[in-house]
Order: sequence, then structure tokens, then C-alpha cells
Amino acid sequence: AFATVGHFSPQLFDKTAEVAIPRLREFNSQNLANTVWAYATVGHSSPQLFDKVADVAISRFREFNSQALANTVWAYATVGHSSPQLFDKVAEVALPRLDEFN
Repeated sequence: AFATVGHFSPQLFDKTAEVAIPRLREFNSQNLANTVWAYATVGHSSPQLFDKVADVAISRFREFNSQALANTVWAYATVGHSSPQLFDKVAEVALPRLDEFN
């Protein structure tokens, strides 16, 4: 909700990352994509969070729908967080599904 309305609370986002990181394996694909999307939307880079989301998501990208894939790479690009493995895996998964993207 904070990201949607453009209200940025650094302390809230920092604490959320701290709490979320150990639990990211419990997140479904939508939750993973939404998490990095929210951080990128408010312009808050949390390198530890983005690294951990990449670790978790890479093995699960086949579960992501096209919107979640697009939102995830958009978020990484927007905050300038380099993750070559993440981008390579998204490309691999997205290529045969390009007709699903708008």
C-alpha cells in the first residue's frame, strides 16, 4: 500500500526487509515479485533483500506468471541491482512464453 500511493518510509522498508529475508522461501511467486516491485516503486534499494529474492526466485521462475516475471526484472533494473543470474534465468523462462507478455 505504501508503494502504491508513493509514500516512502525508510524505517518501515528497512524493518520489513529484515523480517522478510529469513522467510522468503515461504513466499509464493506473486509475493516475491510484489516485494521487489514495492521497493523499486518507492526507490528503496535493499541489496540484501534483492540478493535473497534472487536466490529464492531463480529456482522458481517457472512458477511466475508473465506479469510477475516482468515486474521482477523491472524492479531490479529500476533500483540498479545487478543480478546476471536472475536476468539470464528470466530470459530462459520467458523466451518460450513471449506470447503471454503484453
